[in-house]
Amino acid sequence: MSLALSTLIYEWRRYTAAIVALAFSGLLVLAQVGMFSGIGRAFTAAIDRSRADIMVLAPKSESLINGGNGLPRRLMPQIYMNPEVVEVADLDGGGGLFQNEVKGDEKRKREFVQVTSVDPVPGAATLPVDYPESVREALLEPYAVAVDESALKRLGVKLGDKASLNGRTIRIKAILTGYPNMMQPQLVVSRGTLRLLDMASTGDRVGPLMVKISDPSRAEAVRDALNASSGGKYRAWTRGELADANEKQLLTGEAFIGIMLGFSVALGFLIGVGITWMTLRGAIFANIKEFASLRALGVSMGSLRRIVVELSFWVGVAGLGVTALLTAGVTRLAAMGGLPLAYPMWSVILVSILLLLIALLSGLLSLGVLKKSQPADLLR
Repeated sequence: MSLALSTLIYEWRRYTAAIVALAFSGLLVLAQVGMFSGIGRAFTAAIDRSRADIMVLAPKSESLINGGNGLPRRLMPQIYMNPEVVEVADLDGGGGLFQNEVKGDEKRKREFVQVTSVDPVPGAATLPVDYPESVREALLEPYAVAVDESALKRLGVKLGDKASLNGRTIRIKAILTGYPNMMQPQLVVSRGTLRLLDMASTGDRVGPLMVKISDPSRAEAVRDALNASSGGKYRAWTRGELADANEKQLLTGEAFIGIMLGFSVALGFLIGVGITWMTLRGAIFANIKEFASLRALGVSMGSLRRIVVELSFWVGVAGLGVTALLTAGVTRLAAMGGLPLAYPMWSVILVSILLLLIALLSGLLSLGVLKKSQPADLLR
Protein backbone atom coordinates (compact mmCIF):
# COMPACT_ATOMS: atom_id res chain seq x y z
CA MET A 1 0.00 0.00 0.00
CA SER A 2 1.39 3.39 -0.96
CA LEU A 3 2.10 6.11 1.58
CA ALA A 4 -0.53 8.39 0.01
CA LEU A 5 -3.29 5.78 0.24
CA SER A 6 -2.40 4.76 3.80
CA THR A 7 -2.41 8.44 4.81
CA LEU A 8 -5.93 8.85 3.41
CA ILE A 9 -7.17 5.70 5.16
CA TYR A 10 -5.74 6.49 8.59
CA GLU A 11 -6.48 10.21 8.53
CA TRP A 12 -9.75 10.12 6.58
CA ARG A 13 -11.42 12.67 8.85
CA ARG A 14 -9.12 15.41 7.57
CA TYR A 15 -10.12 14.68 3.99
CA THR A 16 -13.85 14.15 4.52
CA ALA A 17 -14.78 17.70 3.49
CA ALA A 18 -12.89 17.30 0.19
CA ILE A 19 -14.52 13.94 -0.53
CA VAL A 20 -18.01 15.29 0.25
CA ALA A 21 -17.40 18.38 -1.90
CA LEU A 22 -16.39 16.20 -4.83
CA ALA A 23 -19.39 13.94 -4.28
CA PHE A 24 -21.87 16.79 -4.34
CA SER A 25 -20.19 18.32 -7.39
CA GLY A 26 -20.71 15.03 -9.21
CA LEU A 27 -24.25 14.67 -7.91
CA LEU A 28 -25.11 18.19 -9.12
CA VAL A 29 -24.31 17.21 -12.69
CA LEU A 30 -25.62 13.64 -12.63
CA ALA A 31 -28.93 14.59 -11.03
CA GLN A 32 -29.74 17.09 -13.77
CA VAL A 33 -28.65 14.78 -16.58
CA GLY A 34 -30.61 11.95 -14.96
CA MET A 35 -33.72 14.10 -14.59
CA PHE A 36 -33.82 15.29 -18.19
CA SER A 37 -32.90 11.86 -19.56
CA GLY A 38 -35.57 10.28 -17.37
CA ILE A 39 -38.22 12.68 -18.59
CA GLY A 40 -37.24 11.98 -22.19
CA ARG A 41 -37.32 8.22 -21.73
CA ALA A 42 -40.67 8.41 -19.99
CA PHE A 43 -41.98 10.37 -22.97
CA THR A 44 -40.83 7.67 -25.41
CA ALA A 45 -41.31 4.63 -23.14
CA ALA A 46 -44.18 3.18 -25.18
CA ILE A 47 -41.92 3.15 -28.27
CA ASP A 48 -38.69 2.08 -26.58
CA ARG A 49 -40.46 -0.93 -25.05
CA SER A 50 -42.61 -1.79 -28.04
CA ARG A 51 -42.28 -4.90 -30.18
CA ALA A 52 -41.54 -2.76 -33.23
CA ASP A 53 -38.07 -3.29 -34.65
CA ILE A 54 -38.06 -0.22 -36.91
CA MET A 55 -39.59 3.23 -36.65
CA VAL A 56 -40.48 5.29 -39.71
CA LEU A 57 -40.51 9.08 -39.38
CA ALA A 58 -40.63 12.07 -41.69
CA PRO A 59 -37.63 12.30 -44.07
CA LYS A 60 -35.92 15.25 -42.37
CA SER A 61 -36.59 14.14 -38.82
CA GLU A 62 -33.69 14.12 -36.37
CA SER A 63 -35.55 12.36 -33.56
CA LEU A 64 -39.02 11.55 -32.34
CA ILE A 65 -39.09 14.85 -30.44
CA ASN A 66 -38.95 16.87 -33.66
CA GLY A 67 -40.10 14.18 -36.08
CA GLY A 68 -41.91 16.48 -38.45
CA ASN A 69 -45.60 16.72 -39.29
CA GLY A 70 -46.34 13.07 -39.86
CA LEU A 71 -46.36 10.86 -42.93
CA PRO A 72 -48.77 10.26 -45.80
CA ARG A 73 -51.05 7.33 -44.97
CA ARG A 74 -50.42 5.84 -48.41
CA LEU A 75 -46.86 4.95 -47.32
CA MET A 76 -48.09 2.14 -45.06
CA PRO A 77 -48.82 -0.30 -47.94
CA GLN A 78 -45.51 0.68 -49.55
CA ILE A 79 -43.56 -0.44 -46.48
CA TYR A 80 -45.36 -3.79 -46.61
CA MET A 81 -43.68 -4.36 -49.98
CA ASN A 82 -40.50 -5.32 -48.13
CA PRO A 83 -40.80 -9.12 -47.74
CA GLU A 84 -39.36 -9.08 -44.21
CA VAL A 85 -42.02 -6.71 -42.85
CA VAL A 86 -44.85 -8.49 -41.03
CA GLU A 87 -46.70 -5.54 -39.44
CA VAL A 88 -46.98 -1.79 -39.93
CA ALA A 89 -48.95 0.29 -37.42
CA ASP A 90 -49.18 4.02 -36.86
CA LEU A 91 -48.67 5.57 -33.46
CA ASP A 92 -52.00 7.24 -32.83
CA GLY A 93 -53.26 9.31 -29.94
CA GLY A 94 -54.38 12.72 -28.87
CA GLY A 95 -55.19 14.84 -25.87
CA GLY A 96 -58.19 16.01 -23.96
CA LEU A 97 -59.74 17.22 -20.72
CA PHE A 98 -59.92 14.60 -17.99
CA GLN A 99 -62.32 14.94 -15.05
CA ASN A 100 -62.67 12.48 -12.22
CA GLU A 101 -66.01 11.38 -10.78
CA VAL A 102 -66.54 12.94 -7.36
CA LYS A 103 -68.57 11.72 -4.42
CA GLY A 104 -70.07 13.97 -1.79
CA ASP A 105 -67.99 17.05 -1.03
CA GLU A 106 -64.89 15.85 -2.84
CA LYS A 107 -63.20 18.36 -5.10
CA ARG A 108 -63.32 17.56 -8.80
CA LYS A 109 -59.95 17.38 -10.51
CA ARG A 110 -59.52 18.58 -14.09
CA GLU A 111 -56.38 17.79 -16.03
CA PHE A 112 -55.39 17.96 -19.66
CA VAL A 113 -54.05 14.51 -20.46
CA GLN A 114 -52.16 12.82 -23.27
CA VAL A 115 -53.82 9.75 -24.77
CA THR A 116 -51.85 6.98 -26.46
CA SER A 117 -53.35 3.97 -28.22
CA VAL A 118 -52.07 0.42 -28.46
CA ASP A 119 -53.35 -2.64 -30.27
CA PRO A 120 -54.30 -5.12 -27.51
CA VAL A 121 -53.47 -8.08 -29.73
CA PRO A 122 -50.83 -10.62 -28.62
CA GLY A 123 -47.50 -9.70 -30.21
CA ALA A 124 -48.74 -6.46 -31.77
CA ALA A 125 -46.06 -3.95 -32.76
CA THR A 126 -47.57 -1.18 -30.64
CA LEU A 127 -48.04 -3.34 -27.52
CA PRO A 128 -45.14 -2.78 -25.06
CA VAL A 129 -43.28 -5.92 -24.07
CA ASP A 130 -43.69 -5.25 -20.34
CA TYR A 131 -47.49 -5.01 -20.37
CA PRO A 132 -48.89 -7.88 -18.29
CA GLU A 133 -51.51 -10.05 -19.94
CA SER A 134 -54.05 -8.65 -17.49
CA VAL A 135 -53.49 -5.14 -18.86
CA ARG A 136 -53.88 -6.30 -22.45
CA GLU A 137 -57.12 -8.08 -21.65
CA ALA A 138 -58.45 -5.09 -19.70
CA LEU A 139 -57.88 -2.77 -22.67
CA LEU A 140 -60.04 -4.99 -24.87
CA GLU A 141 -63.09 -3.57 -23.13
CA PRO A 142 -64.61 -0.47 -24.81
CA TYR A 143 -63.77 2.80 -23.02
CA ALA A 144 -61.22 1.00 -20.82
CA VAL A 145 -58.21 3.10 -19.80
CA ALA A 146 -54.82 2.24 -18.29
CA VAL A 147 -53.03 4.81 -16.10
CA ASP A 148 -49.55 4.80 -14.61
CA GLU A 149 -49.56 4.55 -10.82
CA SER A 150 -47.67 7.86 -10.54
CA ALA A 151 -50.66 9.74 -12.05
CA LEU A 152 -53.42 8.29 -9.87
CA LYS A 153 -53.23 10.92 -7.14
CA ARG A 154 -52.93 13.75 -9.63
CA LEU A 155 -56.03 12.54 -11.48
CA GLY A 156 -57.91 11.67 -8.31
CA VAL A 157 -58.80 8.13 -9.40
CA LYS A 158 -58.12 4.53 -8.50
CA LEU A 159 -58.60 1.18 -10.18
CA GLY A 160 -62.21 0.64 -11.20
CA ASP A 161 -63.25 4.31 -11.02
CA LYS A 162 -65.24 6.05 -13.70
CA ALA A 163 -64.11 9.36 -15.15
CA SER A 164 -64.78 11.71 -18.04
CA LEU A 165 -62.55 12.37 -21.05
CA ASN A 166 -63.77 15.11 -23.38
CA GLY A 167 -67.26 14.50 -22.04
CA ARG A 168 -67.17 10.72 -22.66
CA THR A 169 -67.35 8.26 -19.78
CA ILE A 170 -64.29 6.06 -19.35
CA ARG A 171 -63.26 3.53 -16.70
CA ILE A 172 -59.86 2.96 -15.11
CA LYS A 173 -59.38 -0.74 -15.82
CA ALA A 174 -55.60 -1.17 -15.43
CA ILE A 175 -52.70 0.35 -13.52
CA LEU A 176 -49.26 0.59 -15.17
CA THR A 177 -45.84 0.87 -13.56
CA GLY A 178 -42.81 2.51 -15.13
CA TYR A 179 -44.68 4.89 -17.44
CA PRO A 180 -44.65 8.22 -15.57
CA ASN A 181 -44.98 11.52 -17.40
CA MET A 182 -44.00 14.65 -15.48
CA MET A 183 -45.38 16.96 -18.17
CA GLN A 184 -48.92 15.64 -18.58
CA PRO A 185 -50.66 12.57 -17.18
CA GLN A 186 -50.85 9.86 -19.80
CA LEU A 187 -53.75 7.52 -20.52
CA VAL A 188 -53.43 4.36 -22.59
CA VAL A 189 -56.40 3.02 -24.54
CA SER A 190 -56.97 0.51 -27.30
CA ARG A 191 -57.19 1.72 -30.88
CA GLY A 192 -60.88 0.80 -30.85
CA THR A 193 -61.53 2.94 -27.77
CA LEU A 194 -59.64 5.79 -29.40
CA ARG A 195 -62.13 5.65 -32.27
CA LEU A 196 -65.07 5.56 -29.85
CA LEU A 197 -63.69 8.69 -28.22
CA ASP A 198 -63.51 10.39 -31.64
CA MET A 199 -59.77 10.92 -31.16
CA ALA A 200 -58.41 8.56 -33.81
CA SER A 201 -56.59 9.97 -36.81
CA THR A 202 -58.73 9.69 -39.95
CA GLY A 203 -56.94 12.11 -42.26
CA ASP A 204 -54.42 11.58 -45.01
CA ARG A 205 -51.47 11.86 -42.63
CA VAL A 206 -50.48 9.56 -39.80
CA GLY A 207 -47.99 9.72 -36.99
CA PRO A 208 -44.75 7.72 -36.77
CA LEU A 209 -45.01 4.19 -38.11
CA MET A 210 -44.01 1.18 -36.04
CA VAL A 211 -42.70 -1.70 -38.13
CA LYS A 212 -42.28 -5.28 -36.99
CA ILE A 213 -40.12 -7.64 -39.03
CA SER A 214 -39.83 -11.41 -39.14
CA ASP A 215 -36.20 -11.51 -37.92
CA PRO A 216 -35.34 -8.75 -35.40
CA SER A 217 -31.62 -9.44 -35.82
CA ARG A 218 -31.88 -8.06 -39.36
CA ALA A 219 -33.28 -4.71 -38.24
CA GLU A 220 -30.34 -2.71 -39.59
CA ALA A 221 -30.44 -4.44 -42.97
CA VAL A 222 -34.20 -3.89 -43.31
CA ARG A 223 -33.77 -0.26 -42.22
CA ASP A 224 -31.21 0.29 -44.98
CA ALA A 225 -33.46 -1.41 -47.54
CA LEU A 226 -36.45 0.73 -46.54
CA ASN A 227 -34.41 3.92 -46.73
CA ALA A 228 -33.04 2.92 -50.13
CA SER A 229 -36.56 2.47 -51.50
CA SER A 230 -38.10 5.47 -49.73
CA GLY A 231 -37.51 7.93 -52.55
CA GLY A 232 -36.92 10.59 -49.89
CA LYS A 233 -40.50 10.28 -48.58
CA TYR A 234 -39.58 8.92 -45.15
CA ARG A 235 -36.68 7.86 -42.96
CA ALA A 236 -36.47 4.50 -41.19
CA TRP A 237 -34.70 4.04 -37.85
CA THR A 238 -33.95 1.03 -35.71
CA ARG A 239 -35.56 1.31 -32.31
CA GLY A 240 -32.21 1.62 -30.52
CA GLU A 241 -30.93 4.20 -32.99
CA LEU A 242 -34.02 6.33 -32.46
CA ALA A 243 -33.76 6.07 -28.68
CA ASP A 244 -30.19 7.43 -28.82
CA ALA A 245 -31.28 10.25 -31.14
CA ASN A 246 -34.15 11.18 -28.81
CA GLU A 247 -31.78 11.40 -25.86
CA LYS A 248 -29.26 13.47 -27.78
CA GLN A 249 -31.94 15.82 -29.06
CA LEU A 250 -33.35 16.37 -25.59
CA LEU A 251 -30.00 17.09 -23.92
CA THR A 252 -28.30 19.06 -26.69
CA GLY A 253 -31.02 20.20 -29.06
CA GLU A 254 -33.00 22.09 -26.43
CA ALA A 255 -31.10 25.33 -25.74
CA PHE A 256 -32.23 25.85 -22.15
CA ILE A 257 -31.30 22.29 -21.15
CA GLY A 258 -27.83 22.66 -22.66
CA ILE A 259 -27.33 25.97 -20.84
CA MET A 260 -28.46 24.46 -17.53
CA LEU A 261 -26.15 21.47 -17.89
CA GLY A 262 -23.22 23.68 -18.89
CA PHE A 263 -23.85 25.95 -15.91
CA SER A 264 -24.05 22.92 -13.58
CA VAL A 265 -20.74 21.55 -14.85
CA ALA A 266 -19.02 24.94 -14.43
CA LEU A 267 -20.53 25.49 -10.98
CA GLY A 268 -19.67 21.98 -9.84
CA PHE A 269 -16.10 22.44 -11.08
CA LEU A 270 -15.59 25.75 -9.28
CA ILE A 271 -17.15 24.59 -6.02
CA GLY A 272 -15.26 21.32 -6.13
CA VAL A 273 -11.89 22.94 -6.81
CA GLY A 274 -12.42 25.61 -4.15
CA ILE A 275 -13.42 23.33 -1.29
CA THR A 276 -11.14 20.42 -2.25
CA TRP A 277 -8.13 22.70 -2.62
CA MET A 278 -8.64 24.34 0.79
CA THR A 279 -9.24 20.98 2.46
CA LEU A 280 -6.16 19.35 0.93
CA ARG A 281 -4.05 22.37 1.73
CA GLY A 282 -5.16 22.31 5.37
CA ALA A 283 -4.63 18.55 5.67
CA ILE A 284 -1.13 18.74 4.17
CA PHE A 285 -0.24 21.66 6.42
CA ALA A 286 -1.42 19.67 9.45
CA ASN A 287 1.02 16.92 8.44
CA ILE A 288 3.85 19.31 7.65
CA LYS A 289 6.12 17.81 10.33
CA GLU A 290 5.73 14.37 8.81
CA PHE A 291 6.73 15.76 5.42
CA ALA A 292 9.68 17.52 7.05
CA SER A 293 10.73 14.21 8.59
CA LEU A 294 10.67 12.58 5.18
CA ARG A 295 12.87 15.33 3.80
CA ALA A 296 15.28 14.84 6.74
CA LEU A 297 15.47 11.15 5.78
CA GLY A 298 16.55 12.12 2.29
CA VAL A 299 13.24 12.06 0.41
CA SER A 300 13.42 14.61 -2.41
CA MET A 301 10.94 17.43 -2.89
CA GLY A 302 9.91 15.84 -6.19
CA SER A 303 8.94 12.63 -4.40
CA LEU A 304 6.92 14.59 -1.84
CA ARG A 305 5.07 16.34 -4.64
CA ARG A 306 4.25 12.97 -6.19
CA ILE A 307 2.88 11.80 -2.84
CA VAL A 308 0.58 14.83 -2.64
CA VAL A 309 -0.62 14.38 -6.22
CA GLU A 310 -1.27 10.68 -5.59
CA LEU A 311 -3.11 11.56 -2.38
CA SER A 312 -5.33 13.96 -4.30
CA PHE A 313 -6.00 11.20 -6.84
CA TRP A 314 -7.18 8.81 -4.11
CA VAL A 315 -9.36 11.59 -2.70
CA GLY A 316 -10.94 11.82 -6.16
CA VAL A 317 -11.52 8.06 -6.25
CA ALA A 318 -13.16 8.22 -2.82
CA GLY A 319 -15.29 11.11 -4.06
CA LEU A 320 -16.44 8.97 -6.98
CA GLY A 321 -17.49 6.23 -4.58
CA VAL A 322 -19.52 8.62 -2.43
CA THR A 323 -21.03 10.12 -5.60
CA ALA A 324 -22.25 6.66 -6.61
CA LEU A 325 -23.87 6.14 -3.19
CA LEU A 326 -25.57 9.56 -3.22
CA THR A 327 -26.75 9.11 -6.79
CA ALA A 328 -28.25 5.72 -5.95
CA GLY A 329 -30.11 7.28 -3.03
CA VAL A 330 -31.42 10.20 -5.09
CA THR A 331 -32.49 7.80 -7.84
CA ARG A 332 -34.42 5.74 -5.32
CA LEU A 333 -36.16 8.79 -3.86
CA ALA A 334 -37.05 10.08 -7.34
CA ALA A 335 -38.50 6.71 -8.31
CA MET A 336 -40.70 6.77 -5.22
CA GLY A 337 -41.99 10.15 -6.40
CA GLY A 338 -42.76 8.84 -9.89
CA LEU A 339 -39.74 10.38 -11.65
CA PRO A 340 -37.37 7.85 -13.23
CA LEU A 341 -33.77 9.03 -13.52
CA ALA A 342 -31.58 7.74 -16.34
CA TYR A 343 -27.82 8.11 -16.65
CA PRO A 344 -26.32 7.77 -20.13
CA MET A 345 -22.86 6.22 -20.11
CA TRP A 346 -21.29 9.42 -21.43
CA SER A 347 -22.57 11.34 -18.40
CA VAL A 348 -21.01 8.82 -15.99
CA ILE A 349 -17.69 9.04 -17.85
CA LEU A 350 -17.87 12.84 -17.91
CA VAL A 351 -18.49 13.09 -14.17
CA SER A 352 -15.73 10.59 -13.41
CA ILE A 353 -13.21 12.59 -15.43
CA LEU A 354 -14.50 15.86 -13.94
CA LEU A 355 -14.08 14.70 -10.33
CA LEU A 356 -10.61 13.26 -10.90
CA LEU A 357 -9.60 16.46 -12.70
CA ILE A 358 -10.89 18.57 -9.79
CA ALA A 359 -9.00 16.42 -7.28
CA LEU A 360 -5.73 16.49 -9.23
CA LEU A 361 -5.96 20.25 -9.86
CA SER A 362 -6.62 20.82 -6.16
CA GLY A 363 -3.57 18.69 -5.33
CA LEU A 364 -1.38 20.68 -7.71
CA LEU A 365 -2.58 23.94 -6.17
CA SER A 366 -1.68 22.60 -2.72
CA LEU A 367 1.95 21.79 -3.57
CA GLY A 368 3.08 25.22 -2.38
CA VAL A 369 2.54 24.15 1.24
CA LEU A 370 5.43 21.68 0.93
CA LYS A 371 7.87 24.59 0.91
CA LYS A 372 7.22 24.87 4.64
CA SER A 373 8.43 21.30 5.23
CA GLN A 374 11.96 22.28 6.23
CA PRO A 375 13.90 19.69 8.28
CA ALA A 376 15.24 22.48 10.51
CA ASP A 377 11.71 23.10 11.74
CA LEU A 378 11.85 19.75 13.54
CA LEU A 379 14.41 21.24 15.99
CA ARG A 380 12.09 24.05 17.11
